[in-house]
Amino acid sequence: MTHGVTIIGAGLGGLMLARVLHVHRIPATVYEAETSPAARAQGGMLDIHDYNGQLAIEAAGLLDEFRGLILEGRQAMRILDPDGTVLFDEADDGTGGRPEVQRGELRQMLLDSLPPGTVRWGHKATGVRPLGDGRHEVTFADGGTVVSSLLVGADGAWSRVRPLLSAATPEYIGKSIVETHLFEADTRHPATAKAVGGGSMIALKAEREIFAHRERGDTLHAYVGLYQPREWFAAIDFTDAPAAAARIAEEFGGWAPELTALITDADTAPVLRPLHALPAGHRWGRVPGVTLLGDAAHLAAPNGEGANLAMLDGAELGQALAAHPDDTEAALTAYEEAMFPRGAEAAALFDGAGAHGTDSGPNAMQDLVTMLIQREPGSAA
Repeated sequence: MTHGVTIIGAGLGGLMLARVLHVHRIPATVYEAETSPAARAQGGMLDIHDYNGQLAIEAAGLLDEFRGLILEGRQAMRILDPDGTVLFDEADDGTGGRPEVQRGELRQMLLDSLPPGTVRWGHKATGVRPLGDGRHEVTFADGGTVVSSLLVGADGAWSRVRPLLSAATPEYIGKSIVETHLFEADTRHPATAKAVGGGSMIALKAEREIFAHRERGDTLHAYVGLYQPREWFAAIDFTDAPAAAARIAEEFGGWAPELTALITDADTAPVLRPLHALPAGHRWGRVPGVTLLGDAAHLAAPNGEGANLAMLDGAELGQALAAHPDDTEAALTAYEEAMFPRGAEAAALFDGAGAHGTDSGPNAMQDLVTMLIQREPGSAA
């Protein structure tokens, strides 16, 4: 390619694309709404799978750097009954099939791998319009514009680029997550730290779920899931942190105190995160000069695949552009033909949770838990 690639969004997918393009000596510029890499917290732990996310990291030439980010032992997983009984306990086997890293550190690794100036911070895209011949004009909140010959929307769930390709919009899946943290867990919250164990922990029952990860620095990061309409959450005043935590905890009456402490004893205010998804099998017809990756293309209910797929999308798009240096449309067609079924398969991982209504998600998650327990019955306590 002789022209540069314009990427909207400096998440993992957009940065991976920029990195793989850089490896192949194809210029790219990333425009990001955030004002700096430290503008906000970047989320918690990610398990990076050897069949997608790690393939992308390999294509980026960053395997050694990635291995330096892995938190040993965090691949361990346990499943608890709401009364605290351990139903399944799997140690980190050390194979590296799905090692855990901090999302912020992974993002910084990608940023550090790019030439200075690749990411233009403080550029919030507010609109995009076609100019013909595959060119598009992006407008930013400060009134500035940029014209692209190849535009990639890596700008997440509420993508400003997506409307060029599709009228689809994310819909609420009937479930929200309330996010909390416990710091210095082993000394200040020992019972909860013991319940979570050395890696991740899941406890669930009747449309209520508590997930927790052990992060770097003796921190427990919890995701408390409830299947409720948005109006139910709107009735809770999340600006009153103690009252909000108490109201959420009411939904877990009878659960073991070491589990509900992830809500009631949190060292941070509870943060509400409504969950949305695009229609299952979302795809579009080929539009010259533009495509999507990651959540902009195939936003789904959380299933452990989102970050991995975004990075693989970015890597494969970069490789396709390198393989078709004189035919951008052939590159985009090849990329999309592989990406569409991959995204649809991941979205269907939990029996279409989020795409087919609120009752399929809990059942599918319970099925997963049952499968894991039955896989290694001797591991149950």
